[in-house]
Amino acid sequence: MWLWDYNRKKLEQSEKGKILLLERMINYGPGKEKINLSQVKKNWKNLHLFPTRKRLLELLIWGK
Repeated sequence: MWLWDYNRKKLEQSEKGKILLLERMINYGPGKEKINLSQVKKNWKNLHLFPTRKRLLELLIWGK
């Protein structure tokens, strides 16, 4: 994932930063990295995702 406006090392040190990185990976594509499913499930209520992507993930993860 390519970050142009944040320092990735600083973001990885805090919980809010990790959530922001996860949101970016989902909304804009993970690049060559993989998205950790357990982290998505753990932080689901805190993620601010694009509505269509959020709906698709709900369908894929929980079958709703």
